[in-house]
Amino acid sequence: MRRRQFGLGMLAAPAIVRRASAAEASVVRIVRQYGLPTLPLMVMEHEKLVEKHAARLGLPSLKVEWPILGGPGAMIDGLLAGEVDFGVVGTPGLATLWDKTVGTAREVRALSAVQLQPFMLVTNNPAVKTIADFTDRDRIALPTAKISAQAIVLQMAAAKLWGQDQFERLDPLTVTLPHPEATAGVISGKSPIDSHCAVSPFYYCELASPNVHLVLKSNDTLGGPHINGLLSAAPGFRTGNQTIARIVYDAQQEANAFIQAHARDAAAIYIEMAKDTHPLNEFVPIVADPDNVWTTVPKKLMDFVGFMYAVGRLKHKAESWKDFILPGFQEGDGG
Repeated sequence: MRRRQFGLGMLAAPAIVRRASAAEASVVRIVRQYGLPTLPLMVMEHEKLVEKHAARLGLPSLKVEWPILGGPGAMIDGLLAGEVDFGVVGTPGLATLWDKTVGTAREVRALSAVQLQPFMLVTNNPAVKTIADFTDRDRIALPTAKISAQAIVLQMAAAKLWGQDQFERLDPLTVTLPHPEATAGVISGKSPIDSHCAVSPFYYCELASPNVHLVLKSNDTLGGPHINGLLSAAPGFRTGNQTIARIVYDAQQEANAFIQAHARDAAAIYIEMAKDTHPLNEFVPIVADPDNVWTTVPKKLMDFVGFMYAVGRLKHKAESWKDFILPGFQEGDGG
């Protein structure tokens, strides 16, 4: 694939190129994750954009490593231990880490948003048209019951329908299950799991099945597009590594521009790196779907955080979305 170059004018870097300090780290470690929500990072790796911006900002010898960790828990442990420098964390996960470390020398913050993407609550139960139709016989698959972003959205939807004191009303119906297994079960109709709060690209497959339909779109619950994942930084990494943080941020900005301008090439990168079996022509519209917003600016972050604080999941009240983003990268009209 021919690499396309983008003008530096679209990037958030200052007009005057800053030269790196010799004190900066020689290696940056970004957790490798292959899934559509992390497509910007996949493009960054495939197109060697971190290396490109490192050379531009005076660190031509910067080594980029993309370690693979076992799952969200292992990645968070790796960040906290300083074994990796950046990794994508869901909104509730970042809020919880921030809550536990705020005001300390090891306060956890994110470098940027990674994307805005909805969750789709789908079901193969023809009797379920809204969340009010679920009964004790239904089971809703989530990546992690009670604490995942999908679980929080269902709690927000329950509170909106039945009142704040009823926010956990759907929790007894939820089951922790990986997205691929949940998707297969809902489509087959042979699993006790009849519903799934899914992320892209899984809900595209589910909704293409004639026996599956949409119950709830998270954008409707939150009143618009919302943050899904954030590129979180290891505590203290920004100390002495401001240039590397800017390098990664600018590389992500260029990756976003690449995806927006060249959806077909971005889809091909995803299929290659994720070893996905979708035909390219079927996957291009998924990448280009307006529901998938490739941005570094978080939206509706404070909706998640405010709800979690209101129901007692967080002890500290955040004042702004900027409380969760590293100083120097609080750019754009976030929320």
